[in-house]
Amino acid sequence: MQLNKIRMPLFILATILFGIKTYVVYRFMFDLSIENSMQEFILFVNPLASAYLIFAISVWLNPKRQMKYLRWTSLIGSLILFVNLIFYRNFTDFITIPVLFQGNNAADLTGSFLTLLHIEDLFIFLDVAIIWYLSKQKFDMSIQLPTQGKIAATAVTFLLLAGNVVLAEIERPMLFVRTFDREYLVKNIGIYNYHLYDASMQTKTKAQRVLADGSEISEIESYLDKNSPDGQAKDSDLYGVAKDKNVIFVSVESFQNFLLDSEINGTETTPFLNDLKESKDTIWFKNFYHQTAQGKTSDSEFIVENSLYPLGRGAVYFTNAQNEYNALPEILSEEGYETSVFHANNKSFWNRDVMYENVGYDEFYGEQSYEVTPENSFGWGLEDKAFFEQSIKYLQSQKQPFYSKFITLTHHFPFEMPEDKANIDQYDSGSKTLNHYFQTARYTDESLEQFFQQLKDAGLYEDSIIVLMGDHYGISEYHNKAMGQFLGKEINGYEHIQLQKVPFMVHIPGYENGGVREEVVGQIDVKPTLLHLLGIGNKDDLTFGDNMFAEDRKDFIAMRDGSFVSEQYVFTDGVCYDRSTGEQILEEEAEACNPIKEKADQELQYSDNIIYGDLFRFYDFKQ
Repeated sequence: MQLNKIRMPLFILATILFGIKTYVVYRFMFDLSIENSMQEFILFVNPLASAYLIFAISVWLNPKRQMKYLRWTSLIGSLILFVNLIFYRNFTDFITIPVLFQGNNAADLTGSFLTLLHIEDLFIFLDVAIIWYLSKQKFDMSIQLPTQGKIAATAVTFLLLAGNVVLAEIERPMLFVRTFDREYLVKNIGIYNYHLYDASMQTKTKAQRVLADGSEISEIESYLDKNSPDGQAKDSDLYGVAKDKNVIFVSVESFQNFLLDSEINGTETTPFLNDLKESKDTIWFKNFYHQTAQGKTSDSEFIVENSLYPLGRGAVYFTNAQNEYNALPEILSEEGYETSVFHANNKSFWNRDVMYENVGYDEFYGEQSYEVTPENSFGWGLEDKAFFEQSIKYLQSQKQPFYSKFITLTHHFPFEMPEDKANIDQYDSGSKTLNHYFQTARYTDESLEQFFQQLKDAGLYEDSIIVLMGDHYGISEYHNKAMGQFLGKEINGYEHIQLQKVPFMVHIPGYENGGVREEVVGQIDVKPTLLHLLGIGNKDDLTFGDNMFAEDRKDFIAMRDGSFVSEQYVFTDGVCYDRSTGEQILEEEAEACNPIKEKADQELQYSDNIIYGDLFRFYDFKQ
């Protein structure tokens, strides 16, 4: 049959091509996990339902406009799919509307973007080429229906969507309550319906501040009084141990605990940090977890400064930068500390120039404060060795005591560096990202060793405490196969949570009782812990973290995706594990996780309410 005799409406063919294309991308390019045949069926059906919803609108248009509509919607839909895929490869997550407002970050992502492109990505646009070709007038694949036919074609849309939602709710009850788990939403309703849902959530959260009246503050206070023990612990040996000392806080980019004590071809990845964590004047929390979400480094900063959880959608540094906070820099400024941030990136990245001023930093030494040349920069910018070296003069000029935060750059995705600066071999696996990861980690380790010596040479070392913290993961779930090869074990839910451990070391020169601490702690606990070490009482604060050195502590740390870790359990993706063995707990015994899960969910909700409602504007922290 000749093509010009084909009478199948193009919107039907477009639905089939686009729907099947989307399913293949979900299944084999996103590599979404499938646990049973029902999930497989839903994953296949939802892109077809979404495609029909999009393309069926064309029946209301005249033939010429039908073809134009189908061409452009297929292209736009494919671009949405493609951009989400690129984002997912880096963050193992899907784009939300707040992330789109972080668009000024994109200029610094060119190098990362190119490493995330795969040749098979061309498949995403194959159906677009077919639709554009067949939409030419000579093939006449438009359709003209009477009004009743148009209504009937549109009605099928609602039947398909309703059927999709029913199946999704059967497979995952309360699906739309689990908004923190975007992968579940995409698997069950599709990426396009997910974006519509995300838009509705954005509208809801924007209205939350307008409607807030502060009445919920008392409820949150009551919860914290009941569930978060008094973290002052003034009788502790460490209370005030760093009183009037400078605090040098180093946020180490993308650094995970599995790097410590690791070797590549017999060479230590982190020789300096390996020695530092074992020294008698260092306290190392080996079970310290990052708790970031879509805001990554900015999330880690937000958690540390405020002891609040990050948002599940977007970055607080963008979405709520003008809120009232009771942040660590502001508290320390009131205690006579000069406060500053050192980061050799442009000041507007992550909206830092706005947020830093709001939370009380006195100075921000950004990219313009450094001499950046082709010889001393690679990857995301100024290399860490030059960064620390050029920062010393600014540290020396500050009034003491000071609180200064350093944010490193070298160990940043895609973890590429010049061969002549690498002092360790690349790893050999199927993941280029993991292979490079050890080289930039080694370079940053060398930079930190150099920085410690520079502090000594500058006369700042003895009068300071130095805190080192990994800000978030560097190797995402997308590289689980390569990580399994490196660790010699399968990366299941339990192992994935263990990989969220990041270094947290408190180095106190002259202190003789350092050592390894086994407590389960997280970034949410940093603010009250630092205040404890500095001997600064803060009993009127509203925080969800605890002093890490207090004996009477909360018994869990919550992750933004609804997971949690307690002294006994690890809970993630609906599965409860024994923390000591990593074994999945039998279903009839897994109820032991429920009380902690309820508390974790409650804390996340209360923290969200504080941020979305800007509730601290109703609270007097100086009462």
